[in-house]
Amino acid sequence: MDKKKVLLITYYWPPAGGPGVQRWLKFVKYLPDFNVRPIVYAPENPSYPLLDESLLDEVSKDLTIIKQPIKEPYKLASLFAKQSSKTISKGVIPEEKKQRFIEKLLLFIRGNFFIPDARKAWVKPSVNFLSDYIVKENIDTIITTGPPHSLHLIGVQLQAKLGVKWIADFRDPWTTIGYHKQLKLTKASRAKHKDLEKQVLNTADQLIVTSFTTKAEFQKLTSKPIEVITNGYDTESVTVDGLDTKFTLSHIGSLLSKRNPELLWKILGELVAENASFSKDFQLNFIGFISDSVLESIKKHHLSKYVYNVGYVSHKEALVFQRRTQLLLLIEIDSEDTKCIIPGKLFEYMVSGRPIVAMGPKGSDVAQIISDTNTGHYFNYQDYDSLKSTILEHYKAFQNKTLQVHPIGLQKYSRKQLTEALSKLL
Repeated sequence: MDKKKVLLITYYWPPAGGPGVQRWLKFVKYLPDFNVRPIVYAPENPSYPLLDESLLDEVSKDLTIIKQPIKEPYKLASLFAKQSSKTISKGVIPEEKKQRFIEKLLLFIRGNFFIPDARKAWVKPSVNFLSDYIVKENIDTIITTGPPHSLHLIGVQLQAKLGVKWIADFRDPWTTIGYHKQLKLTKASRAKHKDLEKQVLNTADQLIVTSFTTKAEFQKLTSKPIEVITNGYDTESVTVDGLDTKFTLSHIGSLLSKRNPELLWKILGELVAENASFSKDFQLNFIGFISDSVLESIKKHHLSKYVYNVGYVSHKEALVFQRRTQLLLLIEIDSEDTKCIIPGKLFEYMVSGRPIVAMGPKGSDVAQIISDTNTGHYFNYQDYDSLKSTILEHYKAFQNKTLQVHPIGLQKYSRKQLTEALSKLL
């Protein structure tokens, strides 16, 4: 029986680093096991803010990958303001009061002249190229994944032109994602974003989202079928030579100014001052980008000397840090808009064998998953007493060499099982 051909249209693909690439890299890896032959369409000359060459090793030699050039406005912007354009392209938006004029200008241009995003120029040439390719290869199903959400506009046009089945995958929401409010949008620009979002949601044959909160949000805008397929974990062969000898709390990934858990730094500062043995054993690890404002908060609470700031590392190196640490930190912005955000790293955290200490808004999807899987503790930004006592309990368990976790029900989040759910939609 011939495998069903499915065309994936994506911006992020190895050697792109960061969480955006992982989801479809893993789906593509396992789809052939479910009688689906994926074909990947990606940009030829992208401007990726992060690179991870090690991910190229996970791409099958049998996979068909087609590429076309893309015009990247961030490259032009970098001629005028190299550091600012590089920072904004990573999604790192400075606090309003700290924004320089050039940053305000770049955000205004990005928000109002590049709708829905800075990759919009890739839509027309991609539709022209793929129209012929889809007919030639007899492909009847396409998938677009965003952000960047401009890729969904490729799906709109290909579906209208060729009548192909189109599945739109939303790794993040569109108009309700946190940074959307920081783009200095005019009233007309906000309306255009909303119109494009509604067009995509009401035109695609099938929608996929990564959280139940996003599903509920989209159900108010469309009657199209919506499936929740979360991110997940893969079986990774990583060698770890024992746990850290220090009482390490490690945050993997970017920690931006909006996600600055002042309450946590306050509590850790108190524990260091109150407990001599805690002060001797404690270490705070940051693996990934950390904003200056977060470092300033840490300094304010007299924690700077306990910080080990590693910076960005490859995915495999990040897994080693995850599995060596005593506690894993997961921090989300305290906002209604972030209840739907389930970071991809959560699932890797869950299978690392290390307890999770998470902070975020009340009623989030993350809180429910951590509770259901018994993989750690979730706190709101007002939970001073319970957060402090939990860290102390974990520290006592560390001293007694009994700090561990007993997860349940993780199998449904395996990348292979999630891919099986995807294959049923295809």
